[in-house]
This record gives sequence, C-alpha cells and structure tokens, in this order.
Amino acid sequence: MRLKEEIFKLLGGEGETLRVQYTVVDGRGGYFQNVKRVKEFSAERIVFLGKRGGVRIEGSGLSLGKYYAGDAAVLGDIRSVTREE
Repeated sequence: MRLKEEIFKLLGGEGETLRVQYTVVDGRGGYFQNVKRVKEFSAERIVFLGKRGGVRIEGSGLSLGKYYAGDAAVLGDIRSVTREE
C-alpha cells in the first residue's frame, strides 16, 4: 500500500489515496478499497462512501461478498460505477 501512496504523491494525487478505489471484473463483480461505510444497498444499486466522496455501483444481482477493514467485494453483474462527491 505504501508504494501506491508514493506513486500518487509523485503524480500530485495525494488525496486520491483517501477516495474509494476499485477494480471491476466484467460479469463477475468487483473489489473496492477505502470504503468507510455502506450508504445504500439493493440487488440493483450499492453506494459506498469513503473519506473523500464515494461510488455508486449499478447492475443486477448485486450482493456483498465481504466487507472488512475498508475493503469490500461486490458480487454480481456490475454495469456501471460512478463517482459521487
């Protein structure tokens, strides 16, 4: 995790380490980091909040695989991920 923070610092994006970051695997789900809380949850929409903004995940058959220590796994068909301020 420290390497990522150093890279962000070099690129002038120090605040990005406080935002929710994610990786989506097409048709299977996604992995989300820096999640502070779940704002909304349904099979069609999940909204995560971080220290700076959040993300809205929309799709079908969405479920929370794991949620622990700021990391969350979302299972299901993710169609879009949108940043929220």
